[in-house]
Amino acid sequence: MSAVIHQFIVHQLRINKDKAIQLMPKAQCLSVTPSIEALVEQINHAFNAKPGKGVGGFQVDTSPTQEGDFQFEAALNKLLKVEHADDDTNAAFQQFSASSAQHLVETLANMQMVETGFLVFCRYEFLATEYLIVTLLNTKQHVHVDDQLELSVSEHLDLSKMQLAARIDLTQYQIQPEQQRYVSFVKGRMGRKVSDFFMTFLGCEELMDVKQQNAQLINSVDAYLATNTLDVAEKHEHREAVQDYYKEKIATGAPVKFSEVAEKLPKHEDTKFDFNQFVQSAEVTIDEAFQPDKGVLKQLAKFSGQGGGVSLSFDRKLYGDRVRYDEQTDTLVIRGIPPNLKDQLLRSK
Repeated sequence: MSAVIHQFIVHQLRINKDKAIQLMPKAQCLSVTPSIEALVEQINHAFNAKPGKGVGGFQVDTSPTQEGDFQFEAALNKLLKVEHADDDTNAAFQQFSASSAQHLVETLANMQMVETGFLVFCRYEFLATEYLIVTLLNTKQHVHVDDQLELSVSEHLDLSKMQLAARIDLTQYQIQPEQQRYVSFVKGRMGRKVSDFFMTFLGCEELMDVKQQNAQLINSVDAYLATNTLDVAEKHEHREAVQDYYKEKIATGAPVKFSEVAEKLPKHEDTKFDFNQFVQSAEVTIDEAFQPDKGVLKQLAKFSGQGGGVSLSFDRKLYGDRVRYDEQTDTLVIRGIPPNLKDQLLRSK
């Protein structure tokens, strides 16, 4: 499903001859071409696929502001007042993005950090939701071979290494700002420290640990199924339903909803006790909606663990069939081990 792009622009941050970060602003928004549409879809997909994103909202700042001070939220609100049909929409977006980009340069200078690359601003609609995504991307080289077998080198935006990106759900921001769940951002491989300056630039704060929420939900699913009088195959079937649900949400970037996950799980046949009641009785706090974590898919599909020089991983559907655990002897019995492992064991005699 393709996105509907309203505005797209890119500015550059680079180091000048004085070793300082310099903004090279684009003077106007780019025309929406098939290439731009393809790029935005790739950016949206890359952002959705990033695991462990943070979620929050704009900080409530009660301190007085000086004339001329830039605040991202105030600038965004001013932009949102411009009607879509207005001829000055693109000009307003260019001004907003350029002012924001200059604010990022100043934020980097104040925090004594150096980051360069191409700063992308895009306002688009996807699945009936309007978004603003802001991301700082670098490039990588690609070698192209033409029909005459001549080689040429070109630079391409490196979406696979997207580490600085935030997406604002403009629809939720305008309808339910009090929930403070409309900003999601990439935390980076090193945790919050990588993206601290980016969140400072946007004036946002993290208000939900998405990874923890996902882990809590899946742990509750496992605990609930363990209490149900279902056979192994039936439990696996319900886990697969939750796994398919997660795959759909990760692909579209839509939030996981607790109520929708509950619908994938059975009620207890005797008491009609359902998943919602189970979570409430366990006094576990799980938000109704949050961004899905890609790491959950592995947890739903496999058993894995390591320690004491042993590392094991196997599909959940094998448990109770080819793989059995004896609690009394703390022994795991595996029937039909992988051929390459069997070969190594035979050769080690």
